[in-house]
Amino acid sequence: MAVPKKRVSHSRTNMRRSINDRLTAVQTVPCPECGEPKLPHHACPDCKKYKGAQIDKAK
Repeated sequence: MAVPKKRVSHSRTNMRRSINDRLTAVQTVPCPECGEPKLPHHACPDCKKYKGAQIDKAK
């Protein structure tokens, strides 16, 4: 059975892991009503519309 000859250091492990743990940029799309950037599948924070319908949050 294959066994590593030397222990892998914390630094090398973290450098290898950093490739997959990095942050990704937030993707935005323009709102079809007002043109402001918004998150996909979310109501527009500026005009408060989603798929052409006005959204009123009652809280």
